[in-house]
Amino acid sequence: MTTAPLTVMLVAAEASGDERGAGLARALRRRLGQGVRFVGVGGARMAAEGVESPFDIAELSVLGLVEGLKAYPRVVRRADQTADLARQEKPNVAVLIDSWGFTLRVAQRLRRLDPQLPLVKYVAPQVWASRPKRAKTLAGAFDLLLSIHAFDAPWFEAEGLTVSFVGNSALALDFSAAQPERVRAGIGVGPGAPILLVLPGSRPSEIERVLPPFGEAVDLLKAERPELQVVVPAAPTVAKLVKVRVARWSHRAHVVEGEEAKLDAMKAATVALACSGTVTTQLALAGAPMVVGYRVAPLTYVILKRIVTTRYATLFNIAANAEIAPELIQDACNGPALAAEVARRLDDANLRRAQVQAQYAALDLMGRGGPDPDEAAADAVLKVLEGRT
Repeated sequence: MTTAPLTVMLVAAEASGDERGAGLARALRRRLGQGVRFVGVGGARMAAEGVESPFDIAELSVLGLVEGLKAYPRVVRRADQTADLARQEKPNVAVLIDSWGFTLRVAQRLRRLDPQLPLVKYVAPQVWASRPKRAKTLAGAFDLLLSIHAFDAPWFEAEGLTVSFVGNSALALDFSAAQPERVRAGIGVGPGAPILLVLPGSRPSEIERVLPPFGEAVDLLKAERPELQVVVPAAPTVAKLVKVRVARWSHRAHVVEGEEAKLDAMKAATVALACSGTVTTQLALAGAPMVVGYRVAPLTYVILKRIVTTRYATLFNIAANAEIAPELIQDACNGPALAAEVARRLDDANLRRAQVQAQYAALDLMGRGGPDPDEAAADAVLKVLEGRT
């Protein structure tokens, strides 16, 4: 008699979650082989691991309170659709990754659908930075939290939620196969040409708000440094939008796609201009000095200023409690200011080296060199299932 394969539902709504979901799927398949199948919602990376998403997650990549209110009907509709998928596929466990608003709504629907279905949240809301009451809400909706920060646990365990620290997959990113000379050959420059890496985010709202000041900074820098090469790795969720926008810039930039090209470019970068997010940790691992910029809707910013308790937005800055990488947020995220900070680093090799070393030290504080997060997450998920059998 053949045993039916384990059905694992994975749900991710943005690029970083797509990466984590794909990594978890690979780790589970390494353990179970043909004894596992995957269903759910995700992007291109999860699709490559067998997760056939019923819709494009780009429409759920929303950041900001105002933007979230506008997207609410769409989020509810897609949460309903995700629950319908679970009703059809009858998963043995559901792992909902990051994307607080969307995954919470999915969890509530799955709980009503099947009260016995183990629900796992992968990546906690940053209650240590703002809105601590979310810890109680999360504890009421999930059976297990897979935490990427060691300092998450007390907040959620105090509310009765089991927490398993698995580490941050961004800290386990493997650059051993990256070839910076490959990206240089692709854009037709030698090893001495300076490269500015521009990473404008993975959400459409980020492209709308962050890419324009980034583009203005590029124009200012290129006007004074014709030899500067600009490379823009485009996240799959926004690749088409990025290519259209970058094509309008006054000076040429090279848009690259795919994980291999992104890692090559990170290792090749002289300096990076990055949207705040997971990519800043990846750049720090690659040894790229960076300038961080971010913008949200004006009303969202006013509200966030009242509820956010951390001094910094970048995780390694938070870990070090120092502004290792300069953060230019909201009105400070403008072309001239960004260009000035990038120029300082392009012109000063000592400054670049000092920033890279400080970034490495902060990564160590964050847990660099710990266990593989994909493997740790797979172990935790399987342990939950063992407890239900």
